[in-house]
Amino acid sequence: MIECVPVVGEFSENCYFFIDAASKHGFAIDPGAQASRLLALIAERGWTIEKILLTHGHFDHIGAASELREALGVPILAFANAREYLADPAMNLSAYQAESITVDGVLPFEDEQRISLAANPAHELTVLHTPGHTSDSVTFFAPNESAAFVGDTIFAGSIGNYRFPGGSYGQIRSSILEKILKLPAETVLLPGHGPQTSVLAERMRYGLAA
Repeated sequence: MIECVPVVGEFSENCYFFIDAASKHGFAIDPGAQASRLLALIAERGWTIEKILLTHGHFDHIGAASELREALGVPILAFANAREYLADPAMNLSAYQAESITVDGVLPFEDEQRISLAANPAHELTVLHTPGHTSDSVTFFAPNESAAFVGDTIFAGSIGNYRFPGGSYGQIRSSILEKILKLPAETVLLPGHGPQTSVLAERMRYGLAA
C-alpha cells in the first residue's frame, strides 16, 4: 500500500508512506515538512514506521526527517554521499529559505541495495542511483507494487532541475533514459512534486518504444 501525503513548508512536496497492509509496518519516504501532521497520520492509521528513507538531500525533502526520527525512534537512510547535502545548508538549499536545516546520523545505502521490512522481508524496495538533480539522488523501485519513488529526477511531462549544486544535465538524462525508463512499462512513477505519471507515458513523451 502506498499513500501520498502532500506537505507544505516553503514548497508543497509529496511525502510517501510505503506500507505492508498485513502488518501495517512500512517506510516513510521524504518527510519534507509538517512533522506533527505526519505523526498524527501514522498514529491514526496504526502504522509502525521502521525506517525513514530519503530520495535526496534537498531541504524540502528532509525538513521533518529529524523530528520523525526522534519521535519514532527509527533510523534515517540516504545514499552514501548524501552527507554532502544533509550537513550543509548551502548544498541542501535551506540556507536560502526561512530556516537552515541539517540532518546528522544518517545511515548510508548503496546503488542496487534492497531495503526490506523486518515485519515482512518480501515488502522491499530496490535502490537505483539516479544522479542529475543532485549527486545523491536515488529512485526506490517497488517491483511488487509496480511503482517507483523518483524524487525530483522526473516529473509528469518534465525533468528535474539540474542546475543546483551537484546537478548535471548529462547525468539526469542518463538516469532517466538508462534507469527509470528501463523499468517495466506499467511502473507508476511517484515524484517529489506534482501528480504521478508512468514509465509508459514518459517513454511516449521521449518518443521511445512502449
